[in-house]
Amino acid sequence: MSMLNVGRPTQPQAGASVAVSSLTGARGLMQDEALIFELGGWDKTGVDLEPAELDASDLAGLTRTAPIGLPGLSEPETVRHYVRLSQKNHAIDLALYPLGSCTMKHNPRLNEKAARLPGFADLHPLAPVSTTQGALELMDSLAHWLKTLTAMPAVALSPKAGAHGELCGLLTIKAAHEAKGQGHRRTVLVPTSAHGTNPATAAFVGYDVTEIAQTPDGRVDLTDLAAKLSPDVAAIMVTNPNTCGLFERDIIEIAKLTHAAGAYFYCDGANFNAIVGRVRPGDLGVDAMHINLHKTFSTPHGGGGPGAGPVVLSEALAPFAPAPWVVSGHEGFKLVEDCVDEAAQGFGRMVAFQGQMGMFVRAYAYMLSHGSDGLRQVAEDAVLNANYIKARLSGAMSPAFPDGPCMHEALFDDAWLEGTGVTTLDFAKAMIDEGFHPMTMYFPLVVHGAMLIEPTETESKQELDRFCDALLALAEAAKAGDGDRFKGAPYLAPMRRLDETLAARKPKLTWRPEPTTVAPAPLAAE
Repeated sequence: MSMLNVGRPTQPQAGASVAVSSLTGARGLMQDEALIFELGGWDKTGVDLEPAELDASDLAGLTRTAPIGLPGLSEPETVRHYVRLSQKNHAIDLALYPLGSCTMKHNPRLNEKAARLPGFADLHPLAPVSTTQGALELMDSLAHWLKTLTAMPAVALSPKAGAHGELCGLLTIKAAHEAKGQGHRRTVLVPTSAHGTNPATAAFVGYDVTEIAQTPDGRVDLTDLAAKLSPDVAAIMVTNPNTCGLFERDIIEIAKLTHAAGAYFYCDGANFNAIVGRVRPGDLGVDAMHINLHKTFSTPHGGGGPGAGPVVLSEALAPFAPAPWVVSGHEGFKLVEDCVDEAAQGFGRMVAFQGQMGMFVRAYAYMLSHGSDGLRQVAEDAVLNANYIKARLSGAMSPAFPDGPCMHEALFDDAWLEGTGVTTLDFAKAMIDEGFHPMTMYFPLVVHGAMLIEPTETESKQELDRFCDALLALAEAAKAGDGDRFKGAPYLAPMRRLDETLAARKPKLTWRPEPTTVAPAPLAAE
């Protein structure tokens, strides 16, 4: 007898499709779980603390006069609480995470192990340079890889994320213009296909933002760009590949037009994983570009934690890079931390210290484990996977730009839902019932009812097929008039459909006990 035939059946028997609602709120092994404040235990704790030896007379009247207001849990209750909460979250370790323009890919565990090595994980930012030579060498080697991959002569490692990198790039451009007596240039051109942080960052720096039109096939309109370039333009910010998942075919011409007008070319490198190892932005005429280490090299979209957005700079902008720099010499590695001597033209500092060491280690481990040929394959697989999804779904869903291949993400509009009564939001909610995180919805704004899918380079064909099969089945149900499946979805998630608009505009950030609850006033619960 095979293992599958031992004991009770491992698959539901035919006809056993009765819907069961549990009495406890749990769904089989998926346990129901309340907020930690709702679990009670106000008069207990899982830790015994010795009475304080000293009084609080030196606290100047800041001593607590009422109970702290925190629930007490035993050790097993604490562990179970957080395990149960973790089961309510979608994660890249559970299934494909198809958020477009986010690169939510598998994070190799080797990188995590490297980042936790003593000497990296416990490194203090004020440690003497003589005791941090290994970390500085890693930063120097990482900088070398970034400059090699982009064909750019300089890199600022300190920016903490993509938007922070944009800020670094524009401040560098501003400093370069002012050094040439061109401080009157106060306009930044931003295409409609750029990331939303681009115009926001430009406005934050104090620039006026002018929008550049998009062609019907989703690229920068060169005619409109040429018409809006003037002596007042400081820079153009182009996302490439752009948020429609398309490569800007005219990017070299965009650079030529921009430079001829005396402006600089800033490239948003958030989607660098689509071209890494295949295209060097410096060869395209780019002057500054941020690279999201936490997207392209290892951790998916920051992993919910610290990110890193180094900015590579052209020869024209390199002198204006912010401190600190890592330099090597006969006596080892050191940091150039002040804007003097070789850094005299730098615009200053962006952060107190040197950047996010954990992300530097993860990214460098990723690079070394892949090698140059492996990084090239990263881009090839990312683009291949996206085009496979586009090909499989195009018969049932409507691609926003059907002609030609896409890059790292496949973009669909909602034209195929016309007449079904089902919206993009309804479709995305129904995906949750099928065990998948929804794709990015309603973005980019230039596409009506947009559904932006990025499979990343780490997904296998088997997993892509499982994802596509689910979407094709949902599309068939929508066109067949099965509106109830969508309008009330999700049915199987721990929480039913929420009012995201109300939650965003009027979030409840503080838990208050019910009037019948006997408990001290709790602290605010984030």
